[in-house]
Amino acid sequence: MPIEVGNLGGGDMIGVSVVVDTGAIHTMLPESLLTQMRIQPMLERSFGFADGNEQTRGVGFCRIVWEGDEAVCPVIFGPEGKYLMGATTLEIFDLAVEPGEHRLVPRIHYERPY
Repeated sequence: MPIEVGNLGGGDMIGVSVVVDTGAIHTMLPESLLTQMRIQPMLERSFGFADGNEQTRGVGFCRIVWEGDEAVCPVIFGPEGKYLMGATTLEIFDLAVEPGEHRLVPRIHYERPY
């Protein structure tokens, strides 16, 4: 899925293609790309991965543009080749996954009468 990523301070956006991973908490992009864009890690956190591996990674914030909408999202400083959009970014953009169609759709909100 194509998105654009940028520094909070402005400047050029860089287009990348990400895989949507609803099992991932945050979006993960290669550390080299984030460093090139002058995005700094604000904190470090431990993350568990599907292979059972646990790693401490930097976490920062970036601008993400998806289909013309822009938001500030947390991003994990990942290894080379990791381009994942996680659940937090989906929530920020108010998106749901439509698995049968392999696409993202606006989330429908239902009002509860209580």
